[in-house]
Amino acid sequence: MASRDLAMGIFFLSQTALGMFGNLALLCCLILSNFSGIRVRPTDLIIKHLTLANIMVLLCKGIPQIMAAFDETYSLDNISCKLVFYFHRVARGVSLGSTSLLSVFQAITISPSNSKWAQLKVKTPRVVGPFLGLCWALYLLTYIFLLSTVTDMRNKGNLTEFRQFVYCLVVKPSKQSLNVCAILLASNDVICLGLMVWASGFMMLILFKHKQRVQHIHKSVSTKSFPETKATQSILTLVSSFVVFYGSSLALMVYFSFQDGSDTWLANANVAMSASFSALSPFLLIRHYIRDFHPGSTQIYQ
Repeated sequence: MASRDLAMGIFFLSQTALGMFGNLALLCCLILSNFSGIRVRPTDLIIKHLTLANIMVLLCKGIPQIMAAFDETYSLDNISCKLVFYFHRVARGVSLGSTSLLSVFQAITISPSNSKWAQLKVKTPRVVGPFLGLCWALYLLTYIFLLSTVTDMRNKGNLTEFRQFVYCLVVKPSKQSLNVCAILLASNDVICLGLMVWASGFMMLILFKHKQRVQHIHKSVSTKSFPETKATQSILTLVSSFVVFYGSSLALMVYFSFQDGSDTWLANANVAMSASFSALSPFLLIRHYIRDFHPGSTQIYQ
């Protein structure tokens, strides 16, 4: 076994194990907080869906990548290839949509009472569930084309134009189909990322004004003493990390599309980067739920 394959196998094993531990621990905290009499917050449902999507991302690509790194002859059968690629892309899409919704929801929550967004505070919690359901349905339909373009390694000799992804093959679609898919996928991503950027900028502006107002009233009071500020800062960190990892993964994906597909290290690097947010994001959120079980704790997310 090549030392590079061994290193990649250890990395994917560590990333998947750490990510699964974090997401399962966060999911347990969410379930326990709901059943322990603590008020259910609208953000709980968003984070549950984000956690489920994270688990799917880690399982769909983490386990096959580990097996392929430790066994050079490893490959998936036709059905497994289709399902792995399909549900991985669906989960990544739901992760994008959930993070976008979380940032927008928090921006509306902390908006001043005299803001035009304040009137949405009462209405927003009621649309969280339907929006998440729509998000799942949208990405399940959007990526259905993968079921016809992904195949196993045994069909390699019967294909003329394909791209190899370590243990599966992706058949190159026609130029027209490729353009339609690219426009559809790019529009979804641009909308969600645009909402994230808007919500993040709006929250930072509110925090800045809040800090100035508090310091003007009393120099000794820190904005960090406000639970809403802590929640907003945590979500800003979450969104920032998502944009960094997503942007890096997108750059690698674009670069990989111009290569001949034989560089397995580049394909592994792309998968590792795309799974990094799913592995690390629960640790940015779990501390707020652990705090719920401490005596005299203050609920962070409103």
